[in-house]
Amino acid sequence: MEGTKFDLHWIDYTIVGLYFVAVILHGLWASRGKESASDYFLAGNTLPWWLIGFSLYASNMSGSSFVGLMGGAYANGMVIFNYEWTAALVLIFVAIFVLPSFQRAKLYTVPEFLEHRYAARSRKAFSLFTLIAIMFIDTAGALYAGGLVIANTIPYLNLWTAVAVLAGIAGLYTILGGLGAVVVTDTVQAILLIVGGTVIFVLGLQEVGGWSELWQATPEAKRHLILPADDDFLPWTGLWGVILLGFYYFGINQFVIQRALGAKTLGQGRRGAIFAGFLKMPNLFILIAPGLIALVLYPDLETPDLAFPTLAFDMLPIGLRGLIAAALIAAIMSSLDSALNAAGTLVVRDFIVPWKPGISEGKQVKLGRVVTGIAMVVGAVYAPMIANFESLFSYFQSSLSYVVPPIVVVFVLGLFMPRLNDTGAFWTILSGLVIGVPLFIAKEVTDIWTNAGLPEIHFTIMSTIMMAFGVAVVILVSLLKPAPERESISNIDWNADDFKEEFSTFGQPWFVDFKVLGLALLLVIIGVIVVFW
Repeated sequence: MEGTKFDLHWIDYTIVGLYFVAVILHGLWASRGKESASDYFLAGNTLPWWLIGFSLYASNMSGSSFVGLMGGAYANGMVIFNYEWTAALVLIFVAIFVLPSFQRAKLYTVPEFLEHRYAARSRKAFSLFTLIAIMFIDTAGALYAGGLVIANTIPYLNLWTAVAVLAGIAGLYTILGGLGAVVVTDTVQAILLIVGGTVIFVLGLQEVGGWSELWQATPEAKRHLILPADDDFLPWTGLWGVILLGFYYFGINQFVIQRALGAKTLGQGRRGAIFAGFLKMPNLFILIAPGLIALVLYPDLETPDLAFPTLAFDMLPIGLRGLIAAALIAAIMSSLDSALNAAGTLVVRDFIVPWKPGISEGKQVKLGRVVTGIAMVVGAVYAPMIANFESLFSYFQSSLSYVVPPIVVVFVLGLFMPRLNDTGAFWTILSGLVIGVPLFIAKEVTDIWTNAGLPEIHFTIMSTIMMAFGVAVVILVSLLKPAPERESISNIDWNADDFKEEFSTFGQPWFVDFKVLGLALLLVIIGVIVVFW
């Protein structure tokens, strides 16, 4: 990509510059009075549903979405949208089954749930994994995506310096303002993302002559959501693995779910999660269709990841280019600020507070800011190394497929199976990491797997295999030890009586009831699958 450069006019630079100044000033404003741990880490539990929804959407819409999803659509077609509708499906599940338990436990962090449900060692094991994932996958991936585009638009910056600038700005307002600054900034960024993607879709569609012309010009193999079992990119047999990854991202990933933990009420959190699911569905037109448009207009791009910047800088007039550049930076920073804030929260609440229970809330906030800064530096140093992988999207997805499923098993089965105990949970998490990480390196990073003559297995199918392994380990090992006391977990596991009571009536007004909204979202998902099957 070194030879590809996109020119911005001074007006565009001004728009981008003003955006950067605005988010830093907001971080300074939001930092006022953030001396309470609840204020800093959970925005004082004051977040309404619409802020939660926009922030859930924006935190996931990192460079892997704008750059990776559009590039994925360019290379592979409509099938890439499976990563979006499955996320919406997961958000319905999270709203119904997961958030009530998280809210009753009054969590600061997702790993904290494991201590309530199992014991402290399971909490620490998952928290440590989450920290590593935040720094080397979420933070580094977002920085790489942003640095890649910025380095190709500003002639004075290379990848390393672009990453450093992006990390410095996102780190500054996150360190200062905590979750409150992150969520409000995310909301602005989400709106920018939607506007920017919509503008590109409309102008691109005009350029190719309309939707029917786009559809006719798109190769037949790239028009479908569901592909044969022998497909190299995403076979239909791998869809369950995609749902598992979606559950990790939207159900137990601290940097995403943290804004739902900061909800005013359980109802606000639930509506926010379902609202985020609705926001995911238009990505079919905001991100996937533009990838197909780029394929029609520019069939010989150097790399699929250039689909977005090529469309933006070739088609848009001066001024709008700056808006779209700001939208991309918004996408990257939304993921980045969420990951950085989550890192500070995890270290302080999962390690420092249990170690020093009497530590003041003021010191917790200060330590959270220090950890946020360290995570920013580590991610920035590692980010340029992602260039060694085949593509940004494959880096994000395949890196998690081998280690996440056993952890998902521990969470989900822990909600519904009281017989599971800490011994089963801890060894499932640990064995999943011990087996999954070397397996990922052998199969996805090196040629060890291929050279050994082992069968080619898609990473999404490998995700399902790792899930089955996790189910077997957590159940079998749990049976070797006594069951936990029922009273100790009755407040946080799934409650069938509460579930029946909730679903026997509708809230008032009915059209904002999370059950009605969830059903409406489910019908939208089914409709999309039927149309683009």
